[in-house]
Amino acid sequence: MIDWLLAAFPILLVLVLMLALHWKGSQAGPAALVAALLIAHLRFGAGGQVLAWALLKGLLLALWVLYIVWAAILFYRLTAEAGAVSAIGRSLSRLNDNSMLQALLLGWAFTTFLTGVGGFGVPVAVVAPLLVAIGFTPVASVVITSVGSAWSVTYGTLASAFYALIAATGYPGELLALPAAIGMGVACFLCGAGALWAAGGPAALRQSWPALLIMGLAMSGTQILLIIAGLWTIGVLCSGLVGLGAGVLVARWQTRRQPTAATEPEPGELPLLWALLPYGLFVAIVFVVEFVPPIKTFLDQVVISVQAPELVTSRGWTTPSGPARTINLFGHPGALLLYGCLLTYILYRVKGFYKPGAARRIGRGLVRQSTGPTIGIATMMGMAIIMQHAGMTQLLAEGLNRVAGPAFPFLSIFIGALGAFMTGSSANSSVIFGVLQEQTALLVGMSATLALTAQALGGALGGIFAPTKVILGCATVNADESAALRKTLAYGLAILAIMAALIWVVHLVT
Repeated sequence: MIDWLLAAFPILLVLVLMLALHWKGSQAGPAALVAALLIAHLRFGAGGQVLAWALLKGLLLALWVLYIVWAAILFYRLTAEAGAVSAIGRSLSRLNDNSMLQALLLGWAFTTFLTGVGGFGVPVAVVAPLLVAIGFTPVASVVITSVGSAWSVTYGTLASAFYALIAATGYPGELLALPAAIGMGVACFLCGAGALWAAGGPAALRQSWPALLIMGLAMSGTQILLIIAGLWTIGVLCSGLVGLGAGVLVARWQTRRQPTAATEPEPGELPLLWALLPYGLFVAIVFVVEFVPPIKTFLDQVVISVQAPELVTSRGWTTPSGPARTINLFGHPGALLLYGCLLTYILYRVKGFYKPGAARRIGRGLVRQSTGPTIGIATMMGMAIIMQHAGMTQLLAEGLNRVAGPAFPFLSIFIGALGAFMTGSSANSSVIFGVLQEQTALLVGMSATLALTAQALGGALGGIFAPTKVILGCATVNADESAALRKTLAYGLAILAIMAALIWVVHLVT
């Protein structure tokens, strides 16, 4: 019991410091990292070599994530400086003056589309400023986008998290794909409802349930059909596009306006097509890189990779030898976003959309907004990897399983969410807990397919309140990190509890 509490202490410390004491992630992260180092060394026998390699692996993992963070913030600064963010916000307002429908269009459908091609926190970082531009508070904007985009994570970023689950467990993807897609389809409606609730409370649900139903059916149905067809990599991408189309039709039906009414700019406003251009460029770049093999091969040539030795603690916990997190310098998602940034800057500069001194303001804004997230993400990633290499993460999961017993089918989704909370990644959660979920399920008489579906769901939905993602979203709109984490935690746990109950029912009837 003492070991379990000590293993949980760094995570509990982050929660207490951020939720109760209102510390920022850049303050709570270093404290949790120090706590993890001391506990791993003094209690769990992690020697100098283990800790040094864990810190190095944590640094590489943090750099992999921060590559996206820095590029996402730069992307926002470039578009905001030219007036693109406010132009899109005003155009959506003219499309329909219903702020709840705007929240669904941006915070649910548009974030789903961006998750399909970008993921890794990019949708929250990109869309939260758009919601602020149309009148939502910074904290509400982070919550709406965090909740709204979570359902699509498993098949997002061209199904990278799903492929990680397959790789980690060795389980046939064909057996997992459809159950996971159905589970994500149910979560789609819950996340849409959560986004609406965050936007306007229960009244928003009563007011906008028809739009929620139509858009939800469009997105979840599209994803399931594409998964059945074996098109895993574009399931979420196309779901987001279809959801946006359905949302626009609903908006047009409500307002009875002509299709061109929303695209007419006000005097001095950036034209809508030019405001949308950066997003189109980014999507086009991703498509070209992912679906033109020679270009992808060319970009994948330069990789930072470190081979780590086998690491053993004095208590016998072994981490096998293998490569640390590799960083593809020119084919990384952050690099693709940087290419979009470069093209956007050139085109906006040539068109005269930037005022004098724009480059200086963009640079200062980038430094100001990225400093806090860099510290918070780097230290929390370090904490997570140290806990993993010291056996603390495994001890936490095993303790949960022992306590759960027959209730494991209900709690399995929370284990997946724990991994996402710690690392900010559904893929990492599957790498850490995937095999454990499968083996434990077999011991307690649960379907391994159902357990791994719960892992996929938990890894996706746990990202709602993962501190690294919350920090990233807050950075782009200067939101209160503690307030945002409290609210995302409440929504995330509520959705997880509903999904856990559904998994429990499926377990009982199968």
